Amino acid sequence: MTGLDPGTVMTGLDPGTVMTGLNPGTVLTVTLNPSVDRALEVDALVRGEVLRAADSHIDPGGKGVNVSRALLANGIRSTAVVPAGGAEGEQLVDLLKGEGVDMLAVPITGRTRSNITLAEPDGTVTKINEAGPTLSDTEFAQVSDAVLAAAGTADWVVICGSLPPGPTVAAFTDLCERLVKSGVRLAVDSSGPALLAGVAAGAALVKPNREELAEATGTDLVTLGDVIRACGRLREAGAGTVLASLGAEGAVLVDAAGVITGVSPVSVPRSTVGAGDALLAGFLAAGASGEAALVEGLAWGAAAVSLPGSRMPKPQDLDRTSIRLDREPDLNRPLRRD
Repeated sequence: MTGLDPGTVMTGLDPGTVMTGLNPGTVLTVTLNPSVDRALEVDALVRGEVLRAADSHIDPGGKGVNVSRALLANGIRSTAVVPAGGAEGEQLVDLLKGEGVDMLAVPITGRTRSNITLAEPDGTVTKINEAGPTLSDTEFAQVSDAVLAAAGTADWVVICGSLPPGPTVAAFTDLCERLVKSGVRLAVDSSGPALLAGVAAGAALVKPNREELAEATGTDLVTLGDVIRACGRLREAGAGTVLASLGAEGAVLVDAAGVITGVSPVSVPRSTVGAGDALLAGFLAAGASGEAALVEGLAWGAAAVSLPGSRMPKPQDLDRTSIRLDREPDLNRPLRRD
């Protein structure tokens, strides 16, 4: 897949084609603030009214958890590290077991959070996320020790999601630095100081969304060129590869080989929850480098948007035929305002 012209359409693959040879190596995902996610589909969200849900789903939640779920849905096993506590923590573990996800649950005294998603037919999603339990210094040290021990046999450690209350940025930075020094490839999908800590530690891959990228670089991302330059700044600060997700406008990949942008239209969006996690999982599954990996990530992300709740796509859900890649993007193309 070389020599793609700007605007190249990925053809020759039928919808649902299974990409053979997907093997990202051994993957360890880390979700420091996991959740139990309840998704409700409503005809319209009307404040102050009694609404009846057309459908509902309960899924294990958290970005790293979703990466593991997406990989498993496509025949790739990984191990998910999660702190878990209270009745919701037990429910989270049961949900993961029910899906067959390999996991390492670290007991904590707090209660695992619950999140609620309200999805409307036009694809509008309203999320209500709890802050999550406070992790004491001792509990965060226990989680870190579990991650470092399990990382000894991993090719990738993928730390995703927000920091829970309690752990300091310094403690999180120390974890990232120790992982990088151990020789494992580190991927970080987070926001604010946690994202910057991963960058400074020399993470092999970071995956911010548009808002997280703007916050990390202190820039207003108005055009596609703004996004590309912001990704370059994260690389200059220490990140190896930057994969920026832009929602309906696709994704931007910036690495040592250059810049590739891509889009994958979704005809009937149902839920954006977990779409960025599916994008990251697909990118990792296809080798985390170059055009093939970006195509796979976009296909997984678009498929997730087409599914209810935070369900992760399976091979039959994937359609790579509508994906467009561009190695010479229009830097002046304006981005949609939210």
